[in-house]
Amino acid sequence: MTRYSLTHVGTAALGCLAERTSAIALAVAVLATLLATSCSRKPESAPLPKPTAFGAAIIESSGGKQTAQTGSLLPQPVVVQVNDEQGTAVTGALVEFAAAPGVTFDPTNGLTDSSGQVTTNISLGGMAGRYQLTASTLDKSHKNVELKIEEIALGYQQTLGRHLNDQYCERCHNPESTVQRVSNFDNLDVKPHPFTEGDTLNKISDADLTAIISHGGPALNKSALMPAWGNTLSKSDIQALISYIRAISDPPSRSAGPVYAKN
Repeated sequence: MTRYSLTHVGTAALGCLAERTSAIALAVAVLATLLATSCSRKPESAPLPKPTAFGAAIIESSGGKQTAQTGSLLPQPVVVQVNDEQGTAVTGALVEFAAAPGVTFDPTNGLTDSSGQVTTNISLGGMAGRYQLTASTLDKSHKNVELKIEEIALGYQQTLGRHLNDQYCERCHNPESTVQRVSNFDNLDVKPHPFTEGDTLNKISDADLTAIISHGGPALNKSALMPAWGNTLSKSDIQALISYIRAISDPPSRSAGPVYAKN
């Protein structure tokens, strides 16, 4: 029977421990190298589709000046159209979409269909304000032709104001009827200002808007057809409604928030 001294056993144990420690250190180093390599690699973007035709102009078909809560998908897709010099739709032209960081497009590019159009779904960024989107195509000389489209991201208070507008104001202040709501605009002798009418509403202070909403039109010698909502809406409700009005004013109100135009 072989006998081992304590010194022999201790030396063997230390050698085994050293080997294990070395193996672990090697594994950690390999893992760190792999992680560093994978993090340093930029995700490869899909190659752009090859255009088969080129236009002279790009126009908006639908989807501009929509509103959505920050970080949300716009209610309707944005549709743009590429035309030639005669204004005829061009099939097979490449269209690319771009905007400030935080805005996402689905898809980010595409070739125009038989009607000369490309459709994309857009989610706005996480900050309230106006976002300027760019749709671009190339002409026959391969020069960039751009279209600017504006969309509005609403913060929490402005989103609350939009809900209050839908419940109490939209029926009279929006002249357009929808399936869900029949407008009363045309039935009124004195036409209310649409909330997008920035040329007029931007000149009215927040204090005066508060007075009109709270006490009705006569509070500022306006039409008596404008009812008083002070017993229905709280002070914070009225502030939210005014914030929404400022957000959608066209031209923009100075207090509406910034325009995120940098691509």
